[in-house]
Amino acid sequence: MPPNAPLLALALAVALLAGCATRPDPADPDAVAEFEQNNDPAEPFNRTMYDVHQGIDRVVLRPVASAYRGVVPQPVRTGIRNVLGNLRTPVILANDMLQGEPRRAGDTLGRFVVNTTLGVAGIFDVASSLFGVRGHTEDYGQTLARWGVGEGPYLFIPVLGPSNPRDLTGFGLGIAGDPLTWVGQGVAVDVLTGVRGGMTVVDTRESLLDALDDVERTSLDPYATLRSAYRQRRAAEIRNAGQAAPAAAGGTGFGVGTGVTPER
Repeated sequence: MPPNAPLLALALAVALLAGCATRPDPADPDAVAEFEQNNDPAEPFNRTMYDVHQGIDRVVLRPVASAYRGVVPQPVRTGIRNVLGNLRTPVILANDMLQGEPRRAGDTLGRFVVNTTLGVAGIFDVASSLFGVRGHTEDYGQTLARWGVGEGPYLFIPVLGPSNPRDLTGFGLGIAGDPLTWVGQGVAVDVLTGVRGGMTVVDTRESLLDALDDVERTSLDPYATLRSAYRQRRAAEIRNAGQAAPAAAGGTGFGVGTGVTPER
């Protein structure tokens, strides 16, 4: 452990405590119910992190995503998204099995075999276009939820977006459980991992350009809107309910190279 790790942990704890929202007066049941429903006890701190994220997004993420959409033709962007989804197959398959979903696991494995071979390393989603087997997203945060682990308080992490302790844990498990994390060493592997990570961020942000622009344009409180959208989408994903939730819900549990285009 680095020598300054305890100091960093203490600083983070102090920041979170300083940013805790004040619980409403118990005499106001409506306010108490809203406070509990939001499950955002660190809301002042989270809103600060949201503002930090918005600054990064305006300067870096959105311009890069917009340029990517403007320069790279749609068929090429779709191929890149398909490849990213294909590369996530081991994580999706592991979570299908951990959740006791043999049919979904079979679909995941079948898609990987078909798309890796007939789809030229996953560039073309042949499994969907020819055989009608659509991709689905799955991650360790969803598995923990299916196992009964509570989500914990809402968190907003700059760049990663909306999350909670359960999904952050799942995010870390997803990295640890990805074979590319452990395969080989050297410059080539480092470059491949970096390119994959960078393209994942760009692809995710590009897929949410319209949805997030709509939120910024129409919502009186974009922070609260994204918090609600994230919870709805995660609930739909945990139920394996497909894409029946708001698209503007990017975060550690959604959109990271799944090969599934969010609804707009």
